[in-house]
Amino acid sequence: MSDKKPLFRKGDQGPAVVEICDRLLRIGAIKKASNVIDETVEAAIKEFQQSRGITVDGIVGPETFRRLEEARWSLGDRILSHTPGHLIHGDDVSVLQRKLSDFGFDAGRIDGIFGKDTENALKELQKSTGIPVDGVCGPTVFKAIERLNRVVVGGTPEQYREELHHLPRKTGVSDKVIVIDPGHGGEDQGLLGHALTESFVAADISQKVEGKLAALGTTVLLTRLAKTTQIIDEQQRAVFANNSFADLVVSIHADAIKSATGNGCASYYFGNEALGQKSSMGQRFANLVQSEIVHTVGLKDCRTHAKTWDLLRMTRMPAVRIEVGYLSNQHDAVQLANANVRDLIATSIAEAIISFFEPEKN
Repeated sequence: MSDKKPLFRKGDQGPAVVEICDRLLRIGAIKKASNVIDETVEAAIKEFQQSRGITVDGIVGPETFRRLEEARWSLGDRILSHTPGHLIHGDDVSVLQRKLSDFGFDAGRIDGIFGKDTENALKELQKSTGIPVDGVCGPTVFKAIERLNRVVVGGTPEQYREELHHLPRKTGVSDKVIVIDPGHGGEDQGLLGHALTESFVAADISQKVEGKLAALGTTVLLTRLAKTTQIIDEQQRAVFANNSFADLVVSIHADAIKSATGNGCASYYFGNEALGQKSSMGQRFANLVQSEIVHTVGLKDCRTHAKTWDLLRMTRMPAVRIEVGYLSNQHDAVQLANANVRDLIATSIAEAIISFFEPEKN
């Protein structure tokens, strides 16, 4: 999603590229400093993007640049605390969250963001280990962590907590707040193919989902209007969802690649196996909606995948991104150009949401 910030790619050079290469050098992704993005640096960027669960294109945009900054920090390098409005991000925060969770303290989602849940869990650790309770992760906490060696086995505690948190919400959709996120918008039309724009497809399907759920009494909020002129980045959309206290976020996109043969539907949830991160409820909804679309519409099943895109990572509730087809593929484009097919996709998404909140059967 474009937010009008510089992109750096193969062949580029200059001060910003020097900084990018310096960050890659610090984390061991390249062996020597460079002032140009050559093949070696591009390969390192792609490998880094792959390891972080973000789009792998070898291009350094705002999201990749932020992740490079986060990767430089190891637990113990700096003091960590909760600062509302200026939350600390980094690999050191992810490690702290994992350790707190392993020790039995609820730090919430392991997302590398030092929020209120992490602060509360840290205070519980401080209280139980007899050190001053101030919610600040400094030398005394680092020493306490070194002393603790109890490890939870047989499953991750945060996944159990997320599932337990969802159980009381399985009361139907009439009392739920659902945020539907039509990808792109305004001057950012997204991907293009066969006379279709991604922003149009996403907005149309989103409006149809809104209508179907609103008829059931669901409060449905859209992150943008169909004819908006404003460009809204994923961080802003995540803030909107969090401030709305949504029960679920569904982001709708389409895909396109250079090859015309790529086709099908895929769904994405928050997760990164390399860092021990996963939203179990996000994964569950991704599986539900993927199955509904594939079986109802007949698109090729490109399965579900874990990613750490900003919208998936920064939302406090389950969030899933759906790529409803390839605009670069003639078959998919013909399908998506058909209003009846877009309505079927919207029906599939609505049915998956209904199933997600359906009460447990006795």
